[in-house]
Order: sequence, then structure tokens, then C-alpha cells
Amino acid sequence: MTKIKICGITNVEDARAAVAAGADMLGVNFYRPSPRYITPDAARDLINVLKSLGSPVEIIGVFVNETIDFVIDVAMVTGIDALQLHGDESPSFCEELNTRDGFRVIKALRAREGFAPSEAQDYPVHAIMLDAFHRTLRGGTGERVNFNLARETRKVVPRLFLSGGLSPENVREAIDTVQPYAVDACSLLESSPGKKDAARMSAFVAAVRNG
Repeated sequence: MTKIKICGITNVEDARAAVAAGADMLGVNFYRPSPRYITPDAARDLINVLKSLGSPVEIIGVFVNETIDFVIDVAMVTGIDALQLHGDESPSFCEELNTRDGFRVIKALRAREGFAPSEAQDYPVHAIMLDAFHRTLRGGTGERVNFNLARETRKVVPRLFLSGGLSPENVREAIDTVQPYAVDACSLLESSPGKKDAARMSAFVAAVRNG
């Protein structure tokens, strides 16, 4: 069964609504320029609330071009379950992060022009995320990823997270075409940047589960 990750969670209300909708994973974004940025302290408080409710949802921390020490420090302070690297981190960076602390690492790659699926094999990580390319933004753009390119990438990695322009309206097509390990949605489940729409989150989960 395809896993569901809802990214860009900034507050407890949205986190609880995402869990109620049936999400398996929530993403919290530690990239300061993002409209979905959350401080480590706020993320820790959010995670503690979910734990107090007995929620089994996994929390994924999103980082962009940070140092290994920063990533590990935030992970330890907040209690996140896994790390998503959404910048220009190298395969050796991923390998050192794996070695130093053993966190599961998801490396996001942007499907720029000329991207070859074999590039994903260079990263020694738990999973690869393929996202749509944008010249200036790092995720949450609403632009749709190339499903055919994603399907070819899925064939060469152990687990593929599919991201980029996914919505209740197209996620079933995405799953049928790509057969990813997980789907990841953000901006198209929002009423405004950083504020989730509970009805659209529920519709997204229903489209994944009931296809």
C-alpha cells in the first residue's frame, strides 16, 4: 500500500487534521526562506502533542543545505523520525550522516532538464524523493513532476517518494503510472501557504486509499 506524506505542517491543528485524514508521515520544514518554515522548538512542541495523543504518524524533518552538525542537533532536539535533504547535498554528505547517527535519510532530487534516473543510485540513503524542478524554490511549488521520469527512477532505487504538484485530482494517476513507495503533497492541499485545508487532505488520502 502506498504511503502518504503530507509536508509543510506548521501548527498542531493542521497536524491533527492530517493524522485524522489518515496520513502516514508529516513533514516539518526547517528551511528558513520557506513560507512553511517552523522553528525547532515549535516542531518539538508539535511532536510532543502528537505523541501524547498516541499518534503513530512519523515526522520527517526537511533540511536544505545545512551542516551535518545542524541537522543532527535539530533531530535530537525535536524528536523527528527521519531526515529529508532537499538541497544540493552530495552522496558523501548522505553517507556521513548515515554513519554518524543512523537516522533514515530521504534525499530529494529535482527532475531538472537532463536528469537521468541513474543519478539517484549515487545516494546511499533509505529513499529517494523525486520532485519537480523550480529555478529558485525548494519544494512546495505546486509544479507537477514528470510521471514517466519518476517511473524510470523508481525502477533503480529501493524506495521512491513521489512529490511535485500532487493533488486529490491527480494522485491516483500518479500512483497508477509510477507505483511509488510513497506520495508527498504540500501546496495543493493548502488554503494559503503554510495553512492546510482539512477537506483537501482528506480527499487526497481517500484518492490514494480508494483507487
